[in-house]
Amino acid sequence: MTTSLDYQCGFRNHFATEALPGALPQGQNSPQRCPYGLYAEQLSGSAFTAPRHHNLRSWLYRIRPSVVQSGYEPLEMGKVATSPLDNPAADPNQMRWDPAPLPEAPTDFIDGLLSVAVNGDADAQRGCGVHVYAFNRDMVERFFYNADGELLIVPQQGGLRLRTELGELDVSGGEIAVIPRGVKFQVRLAADCDAARGYICENYGMPLELPGLGPIGANGLANPRDFESPVAAYEDREGDIELVAKFSGHFWTTRLDHSPLDVVAWHGNYAPYKYDLACFNTINTVSFDHPDPSIFTVLTSPSDTDGMANIDFVIFPPRWMVAEHTFRPPWFHRNLMSEFMGLIHGTYDAKAEGFRPGGASLHNCMSPHGPDAETFEKASTAELTPQHLGNTLAFMFESRYVFHPTKAALDADFRQRDYVDVWSTLRSHFDPTTR
Repeated sequence: MTTSLDYQCGFRNHFATEALPGALPQGQNSPQRCPYGLYAEQLSGSAFTAPRHHNLRSWLYRIRPSVVQSGYEPLEMGKVATSPLDNPAADPNQMRWDPAPLPEAPTDFIDGLLSVAVNGDADAQRGCGVHVYAFNRDMVERFFYNADGELLIVPQQGGLRLRTELGELDVSGGEIAVIPRGVKFQVRLAADCDAARGYICENYGMPLELPGLGPIGANGLANPRDFESPVAAYEDREGDIELVAKFSGHFWTTRLDHSPLDVVAWHGNYAPYKYDLACFNTINTVSFDHPDPSIFTVLTSPSDTDGMANIDFVIFPPRWMVAEHTFRPPWFHRNLMSEFMGLIHGTYDAKAEGFRPGGASLHNCMSPHGPDAETFEKASTAELTPQHLGNTLAFMFESRYVFHPTKAALDADFRQRDYVDVWSTLRSHFDPTTR
């Protein structure tokens, strides 16, 4: 069963869920003897003394405590990087990549990770890492947790089954999922697909939350009611199990003689969740000009400076374009924030070609960018009738910190080394005699 009570921290409800009747202790968190002979274990996502409205923790009631494992041993993972990087240096050049190729050899989610760019400092708990994944094999005797940050997973091709300590989430294209820092999980392919590809934002900073709505009022953008967390589901299974941990930028491995997904009941507000991006209530102009892209923010990770996010997760969903006397595609701009963009499906209205589903672009702080030449010419002369952009879903990881592209991403065969040429044919239209 599952029940929920309103909780003060944004969209994070306090959940109580059990896979066996009476597995949740009543009246206290850690009784002398837990029901069914279970062990009580607290999972904390914030400092114990964090303000109540920011305090994150769940109590887990499991068959064996997490400490039943071997010692950790280093695990080499050469394609995954964490900030800060010694090299290469941050780069002001505009960059774009084609979709990462799907693997031919059997490859699971962990081995299919590739870091594209990182910023901030994982040990200092600020900034993020941006990765892509491509895999074709289920994790079976292998599990994973990340001590460096929470994982925002954006599927692009193929659905995922996320089997976590706190229950299972089925995540399809057009949905996102968030795995909190430290939660153990396993990634498998959805039943109807042979391979999967997508994007990951590894958030080192404050946990993601809903942005404030300000003058928008009480309604709009992402609504708390549409976020889903799993119900308890346990696995009591013995075997030779590998648990991979990411800690301080490095990977470690430890052995268990049982599945770590043995939580029979839990309650709290620190849990995985998923969200269907089709539920996003898009706000847009109905007169002239553009609202800033921040109007499309789904989730935000605040920093210590008001209004400058550690990370914003922004989407560009299907929407009506009705602005009068306005150049409708995104305008040319230079930005204090640094932007990593991806395309889930369809086309993006600022690019005529080259920005393909599964691909990505990187525009760092103050590097100029905007619509390509073909898009500019068409939009400058288009009839400004109401237009529905229906076949599109793009997103952006926007950060106050400059992104450092990784060597693997810079050297990748699927990097578009001629990306800057999409603006090369923009010509002068200036005529001082014609207003």
